[in-house]
Amino acid sequence: MRDHLKAFLAYLKLNRHVSPHTVRAYESDVTQYLAWVAREKDRKISALTPVDLDLTSVQSHLADLGKAGKARSSVARKLSALRTFVRYLRREELIEHDPTARAVAPRRDQTLPTHLSEPEIARLIETPSTGDPLGRRDRAILEVFYASGLRLSELVGIDLEDLNLSGRMVRVMGKGGKERLLPFNQSAAAALRAWMADRAAIMVHGRRQKAEGRRQKADGRRPKADDPLFVNYRGTRLTGRSVDRMLRRYVALCSTRMGISPHALRHSFATHLLQRGADLRAIQELLGHSRLSTTQRYTHVNAAQLIEVYRKSHPRAVKSE
Repeated sequence: MRDHLKAFLAYLKLNRHVSPHTVRAYESDVTQYLAWVAREKDRKISALTPVDLDLTSVQSHLADLGKAGKARSSVARKLSALRTFVRYLRREELIEHDPTARAVAPRRDQTLPTHLSEPEIARLIETPSTGDPLGRRDRAILEVFYASGLRLSELVGIDLEDLNLSGRMVRVMGKGGKERLLPFNQSAAAALRAWMADRAAIMVHGRRQKAEGRRQKADGRRPKADDPLFVNYRGTRLTGRSVDRMLRRYVALCSTRMGISPHALRHSFATHLLQRGADLRAIQELLGHSRLSTTQRYTHVNAAQLIEVYRKSHPRAVKSE
C-alpha cells in the first residue's frame, strides 16, 4: 500500500496539479487511515493490499476520529481524501469495490467566516508605518490582500512580471494551477508604487543573489529563477508564515479582535462586495472558487446583517421586541 500511496501522491502532483500543501494533507489523511487498518489487522502498512480496505474499516476509523474530538469539518475532509484515493485505485484497476461509497460524512458545522468591518479594515491597512521600507511593503501587502481577495499562497507567489501597475491588474496562480487576473484599486496601486522603489534598492544591493547562492550551495539544487514582488530585507521571497506573523502583529496593534488571519481579509473582501450589491457569481470568479456553493456561505453573513437591520428598522418588528 505504501507504493500505491506514493503513486497516488505523484498523480495528484503531476496530473491534477495539486499544491504541495494539499498533497501533504492527502498523504497525512490517507496514511492515518492505513495505519488504523494495519493496527486492526496486526500488520504493517507495507503488508496491506487494496482488498484490505472495506466499508467497516472506513466507518470505524471515522467513528474513532469523532470520539477523539476531531472537528466535523476535519473528519469530512479525511473522508474526502479517502474517496479520492479509492477513485485512483479503481482507475488503476487495483480495486473493484468502493469501500467509501456508503460512508457518510458528518454534517459540517455552519460557521460564519471571520471577517472585519469596513472601519476595522481601514484601521488595519493604516497601521504599518510608511516611514521605512518594510513598513511601506507591509502597507502594500495589506492593500493588495483586501483589494483583490487573495489567498495567502497567491500573494506570496506573485512575481514582478505578474503585476500590471498601469492597468491595476495582478495575475495569480490559484488552487489546482488555475490562473486568474484580478483588479486592484487606486490606493493599492499607490502603495505598490511606493514599495517598488524600496524593492529596487534592496535588489540592487545584491542581497537576493547572495541568499540564493547560499541556498544553492546548501541543498545542491539550482534555485528557481523567479522575481518575487514581496521580499524581505535580504531580497528573498516572503514566506506565507512571515506574512501571517506580520498580519497578526498589526492586528494586535490596532484591534482587540483575536483569531484574525490572512484569510480573514479574503473573507472581508467577499463580505463587503456582497453587502454592496455585487453578484454572487462575480464574487465566485474573483475568489477563484470552483463551486458556487463555496461562495454562498457569504450570503449567511449578509443575511445576518439584514436580519439585524430588519429588527431595528421595521415598525412592527420594533414594537414586538
